[in-house]
Amino acid sequence: MDSIRIGEILAPVSQDETRRRESRVRASLWSTVRRAAGKIPFMDEVVASYYCAIDSRTPYRARATLLAALAYFVLPFDVMPDFLAVIGFTDDMAVLMAAITAIRPHIKDRHRQAARAMLDK
Repeated sequence: MDSIRIGEILAPVSQDETRRRESRVRASLWSTVRRAAGKIPFMDEVVASYYCAIDSRTPYRARATLLAALAYFVLPFDVMPDFLAVIGFTDDMAVLMAAITAIRPHIKDRHRQAARAMLDK
């Protein structure tokens, strides 16, 4: 997946679109996490990024970037549909890694602790 496509996915959008993405992520994240378990080696960071994205203390731009990546992650039909055996989540991983790398300073210990607690359930 090239950097131009990732840039388009993570590009700034309106606050209304960010709210729609947040609703989509809240509704579908956990089922997607269960489906992707074992296929994404940094799932703990993905879940921590979710907690960062819904944290009102996280700056808006960081939240919007993470929500864009997470919304892409929860969509079952994207560049490479997630139901494809081995390669289905590779595009999702590229988008998630780009977002997490860009926003890493905003992902705090409290987000990682919440992620660990949820993943341990």
